[in-house]
Amino acid sequence: MDFAHLWHSLLWPLGRLLVSLAIGLLVANLIEALNWTRFLARLAAPIIRLGHLKDVVGASFSMAFFSGMAANSLLAEAYAAKKLTDRELILANLFNSLPTYFLHLPQMFFITVPFLGTRPAALYVGLTLTAALLRTVAILAYGRVVLPPLPEGCVVCHLQDGQFSWQKALRKGLKRFARRIRTMVLFTVPIYIGIHYLVVGGAFGAMEKWLSTHLGLLSFMTPQAVSIVMFQVVAEFTAGLAAAGAMLGAGDLTTRQVVLALLVGNILSTPMRAFRHQFPYYAGIFKPKAAMRLIVHNQALRAASIALVTVGYAIFG
Repeated sequence: MDFAHLWHSLLWPLGRLLVSLAIGLLVANLIEALNWTRFLARLAAPIIRLGHLKDVVGASFSMAFFSGMAANSLLAEAYAAKKLTDRELILANLFNSLPTYFLHLPQMFFITVPFLGTRPAALYVGLTLTAALLRTVAILAYGRVVLPPLPEGCVVCHLQDGQFSWQKALRKGLKRFARRIRTMVLFTVPIYIGIHYLVVGGAFGAMEKWLSTHLGLLSFMTPQAVSIVMFQVVAEFTAGLAAAGAMLGAGDLTTRQVVLALLVGNILSTPMRAFRHQFPYYAGIFKPKAAMRLIVHNQALRAASIALVTVGYAIFG
């Protein structure tokens, strides 16, 4: 392979991807640091009434748009003070999945676009957003059925208004960017190069024969799509995106195949991601037993909602 071919088939696409990724990640982190979701927190009071949820749940919901740790700390304090039952604590934690999703939405979108392009990224992010909305609707419907109506409360009484500083927000955004871009480059470069040479060397033909006899569960997917799933399961979301971007760039997968592979990988990586990242964080706020119970419910509902939109997209997409 001469240098001209190497430049056009690998080095130039990879360099362009890294530049786009850095720009997108910087913009996303600055948007998050500037608390773009501030106005959405005002929706908490009327929404919680639909699900017969207490005002402290609404306050936690509002906080979750800015800080998941602050939101969970508020729930932990209310639970310790017997202001929330076990069922209410679980519902409150599940209810916070929507603001937590919105908190990281800019970063997810601006990271996904450089790898996949605008249309595939919009499809994937849109489907995961649909799953988050479905979870919220299900929680409100369940709460309305099983919980008794509550008197009018005061959501804002549980909130503490801090002074907003543009300087602090920008510094926070730049610090996050510097930390995140290093990790992403470490994953992206070797995976992108590896996928390129696997495609050139015909490795996926051999993988297809192996899958047909050893992995019937994913037999409906091509070997290239399965590799995206595996990268998500054993590494992280960025690794799956890097593999997906390489496949799309080489023309080996369609947009539909890539989106389905990312959704399937999202579902299968749920247990590993939960215990790798969530348990230490949750155990520091709640007692270990409560932390485990919250994680199991949270991840089970998350996986079920994504599975539902995956099936819907596979049939109607």
